[in-house]
Amino acid sequence: MTVSLEAFKEVMGLFPTGVTVVTTEGLGDEPYGVTVSAFASVSLDPKLVLICLDNRLSGIDRFLPAGRFAVNILSEDQTEISTHFATSGSDRSEKSGFYTRSASGLPILRESMAWMECRLTASYPGGDHTILVGEVRDAGPGRHSVDRGPLLYYRRRYTGLSGEMSPPLTVSDHKSEA
Repeated sequence: MTVSLEAFKEVMGLFPTGVTVVTTEGLGDEPYGVTVSAFASVSLDPKLVLICLDNRLSGIDRFLPAGRFAVNILSEDQTEISTHFATSGSDRSEKSGFYTRSASGLPILRESMAWMECRLTASYPGGDHTILVGEVRDAGPGRHSVDRGPLLYYRRRYTGLSGEMSPPLTVSDHKSEA
């Protein structure tokens, strides 16, 4: 029996995930970020995490050559930031005002709930996505870590631990991102 795409999406939508913006640098150290909900810890020793990037993402070619990335965990009041980095054609440059730099110079979000800087250790094909594994080299709370819960994605909507849900989201296909 083959599971339909609609059934797969419906069932996966019943599993809440955290929302992150993953950042890296491209040519000329220009920052680039994209909203990612496919994020998980893999190992405690060594400290490894994984992210999954859609192969249609125009910025995917920035992650492998950079050899490092940051995972920025968003708080429940940061739906606008998530939407910005999920929208094709949005300004992801230094001029956007979203970034600061970690101690090693990697772009991280100025307003994230928490962040972790990772050295890319492996990449794997994963169907229509690429799985990136990174060793966590530095981590810390962000400016939005006090008294806020995480931003969650559930049933194609943003929500938080408070349970209030946003309207249904339209998911970008990443084809025309700059």
